[in-house]
Amino acid sequence: MFKRRRPVIQMKTAEQIELMRKAGLLVGETLQLLREAVKPGITTLDLDTIAEQNIRDHGGIPSFKGYHGFPGTICASVNEEIVHGIPRDSKVLKDGDVISIDCGAIVEGWHGDSAITVPVGEVTPELTKLLEVTETSLWHGLKAGVAGARLTDMSHAIESHIRSQGPYGIVEGYGGHGIGTEMHMDPLIPNHGAPGHGPVLEVGMCFAVEPMVNLGTKATVELEDGWTVITTDGAYSAHFEHTFAVTADGPRVLTALDEGREWFAKLEG
Repeated sequence: MFKRRRPVIQMKTAEQIELMRKAGLLVGETLQLLREAVKPGITTLDLDTIAEQNIRDHGGIPSFKGYHGFPGTICASVNEEIVHGIPRDSKVLKDGDVISIDCGAIVEGWHGDSAITVPVGEVTPELTKLLEVTETSLWHGLKAGVAGARLTDMSHAIESHIRSQGPYGIVEGYGGHGIGTEMHMDPLIPNHGAPGHGPVLEVGMCFAVEPMVNLGTKATVELEDGWTVITTDGAYSAHFEHTFAVTADGPRVLTALDEGREWFAKLEG
């Protein structure tokens, strides 16, 4: 009989978390620039160029570019594309689209990773709600990331909020992860599941949490480009992500400009 191997989770000192905050803040500021740039007529490659220039101009290195051969600084996933969309000059945004922009940066050897989904022009009320549900579920997951909790307490918090809002498809097989001196580290953090399982969260652990929610089925397929993941039924999808640190004072969201204070206050309210 063999015991299941427990994932080894990288621990960070307070000083190392400050370095991760530098990376996280650069990612957050880059995503803010990209949010403002999204409009009908812009291409996903245009957005990629903005992201790379801003990251490099501020002393960072794009985490994604060259990662296992990925060609972009951002993942740009439009409409039915869930994650890992490759930026292209042929992908022109139009009114009514939604675009998931996933961005990572390295500063002094430490990573930050975050994603937003942005409406392009005017979108339907159904899509507006999808984005609201997905983003709010992320913050419920982050709120559960306190010292002494179990890893799947975050998963359960994400799923519970989504289930309470409607019959959405919660993507399986893709999820959050540990982060630090590498972008993707143990453990995997599913966006669904029962609470009370997995490692106990400790001060000094850092994770990226990222729910992906579909209007239709949870089923996915990877395209022939080897990267882009889409919904099998063509339904639109949303994706939000933040990197956070477990601290003695609660979760510190390293990729949020205000470290999460506004959202946590909203949830408390």
